[in-house]
Amino acid sequence: MTSQSSAPRHARQQPTRTPGRGFGRTLNEQLFSGVPPLGETRFLPEIVLQISNSISLDRVMLVAKELGLTLVASQSFDAAGRVIYRFGTGGKDIRALILALEHKQIVASAQPNYLFALAQGATQPAAPAASDQTGSIPPPGEATDLANSDTASLQSLPAGDAAQYVIDKLHLGALHQRVRGRNVTVAVIDSEIDFKHPDLAGVIAERFDATSSESRPHLHGTGMAGAIASRSRLLGVAPAARIIAIKAFDESATSAEATSFQILKGLDYAISRKVRIINMSFAGPRDIMMERTLKAAYDKGIILIAAAGNAGPKSPPLYPGADPSVIAVTATDYADKPFAMANRGNYIAVAAPGVDVMVPSPNGSYQLTTGTSVAAAHVSGIAALLLESKPTITPSELRGILVRTAKAMTRQKDDPTVAGLVDPVGALQAMGPARAVETVLPAGTAVH
Repeated sequence: MTSQSSAPRHARQQPTRTPGRGFGRTLNEQLFSGVPPLGETRFLPEIVLQISNSISLDRVMLVAKELGLTLVASQSFDAAGRVIYRFGTGGKDIRALILALEHKQIVASAQPNYLFALAQGATQPAAPAASDQTGSIPPPGEATDLANSDTASLQSLPAGDAAQYVIDKLHLGALHQRVRGRNVTVAVIDSEIDFKHPDLAGVIAERFDATSSESRPHLHGTGMAGAIASRSRLLGVAPAARIIAIKAFDESATSAEATSFQILKGLDYAISRKVRIINMSFAGPRDIMMERTLKAAYDKGIILIAAAGNAGPKSPPLYPGADPSVIAVTATDYADKPFAMANRGNYIAVAAPGVDVMVPSPNGSYQLTTGTSVAAAHVSGIAALLLESKPTITPSELRGILVRTAKAMTRQKDDPTVAGLVDPVGALQAMGPARAVETVLPAGTAVH
C-alpha cells in the first residue's frame, strides 16, 4: 500500500498583475493571469483567447487589429457559452500581448498556445497480425449503433498473446469473469487510431478530429486504444469498453504534437459526449485554460487519467498529469521496478505496467511499447472495470481506492516519490463485498 495522499495539492503562484473583473470571467480568471512564467518557452507564437459567445466577431476583431493579431482559427465551446480563438502574434512579445488582452473587458481569458508531446519512451515492432480482418470506421463525429454492437454485449474473450505479461500481472482473466468495462465510454485524446486493426474491430464508438492536418493511423493512438480495449489476438484491460477516438495530435512518421487549442477542442467534445473517462497519454507545460476545463470535467464526475511523463526522475512536474483533478500514472516493468525515465513526484497516484508492453500498431501489426503513456492507458482500462461495478463512483472515490489498494514496489518502500503498483483485484474488492472477486480467481492466486 502506498502512503501517498489521494488528493494532491499544487500551490499557485500569484502573478504580479491579476486580470481583475471582466465580461464573463470566472473568479479563477479574475485572479490568475495567463502570462507564462519567464522560463517557459514551450508554446507557438500564438495566443488562445476565450470570449463569451455573446460578443460579436466584429468586436473581437477590433481588439485583434488594435494589437496587431491575426486570426488563425476559432471554435465554439457551447457548453461554456464561449468561443475559443487562436491568433498569430506576428513575432510580438507574447507576454505583453496577454497582459494587454487581459486588460480588455471582453476577454475572459488569454494564454499562449502551448505544445504537448506524447508520453511514450520507445517502440519496437512485434509479430504481424495473423489475420486480415478489418473493422468498420465510423466517420468523424458519427457514432456506431452501440446497442446492437458486439462490444456492448461481448460474451467471449481471447486468451491474449503469450507476450502480454500484463494479463497475469493484472489478473485480467479473473477480473473479466466479473467486469469488462461494459457500458463505459472512454475518450482517448491522442493521435489517429487505426480503426481497421483486427484488435480494434467494433471498439471505436465515435471519432472526432480536433486538428486541421491530414489523418493517418499512428503508432501511439493505435497502441493506447489497444491497451484499453483490444479483443482479438490481444486482450485489453477493458475489452467491452466503448472508445471515443479524439485526434488532437498532428502526426509525423514517428512522433506527434498537439497544441492547447487542439486539446481544448478535444476535451470540450469529450465532455459534450458525456464520457466517463478521459485518457490523456501526453505531457507538457502547465496550461491554465486546460486546468479550468479539467476541473469542469472533474466536477461533472468524469475520471481524468494522464501519463506522468518520461522526462526522468529529476524533471519538474508535467501536465496534465500534475493537475490536481487528474490521476497521474507512472510505469513499471515486468519485475515491478520503476521505469528509469519516468517522472517522479508526490502528485503521481499509481504505477502500472509500462515497459515492453505488446499493443496494436497500424496496418494490422503489433509493437512492444515502453513509457508512462501505456501505463496510463492500463489505468484507464482499470477505471472502466471499476465503473462497471459501481457506475456512481466519483473521481475522488476512484482515485482514493486506487491509491489505498496499490502495492508498494520492491526496494522502493522508503522512496515517497515512487507510487504504488495498481492492484485492480484489491480495488474491486475495496468497492464492496458483493460477488467478491476472489470467488473467480484461480487456485493459488495471491490476493493483495
